[in-house]
Amino acid sequence: MSKAKLQAATMGGSADDTEASFYEALQNGDIDKLMACWSDEDEIVCVHPGGPRMLGAAAIRASFDAMFTNGRIRAWPERVHKLESMASSVHNLVERIEVLTSEGPREAFVIATNVYHKTAQGWRLVAHHASPGSVKEVQEVNVAQVLH
Repeated sequence: MSKAKLQAATMGGSADDTEASFYEALQNGDIDKLMACWSDEDEIVCVHPGGPRMLGAAAIRASFDAMFTNGRIRAWPERVHKLESMASSVHNLVERIEVLTSEGPREAFVIATNVYHKTAQGWRLVAHHASPGSVKEVQEVNVAQVLH
């Protein structure tokens, strides 16, 4: 087992721990640590804002490798909403991303959903779906619903 995979396997016992490692890997540009957060299943999926659906570890790794050629990704998860069960956890969140422009650093927002499954190796990411967001879209809408 690689050092990154071993570290991910022993990093903690929750989906929250895996999510923290995922965003830390993004912030540090560490592809091995990032991929250690993903499940070994063939059908894992990733969609970057405005991008195509990528299936499987090889496609996902290639996409993050390409992103890291421009440096690390300064992204922080915020406003996390969770739906948890015994073997899966769905996190919907806002990613606050620092983007360097000719005018200096600016903030951008992405709306993301991360899906984790509990595996024999611990909690692993099986899906990451991100869509472009804006400050206006980041505002949450809560509407009381009556279920009948």
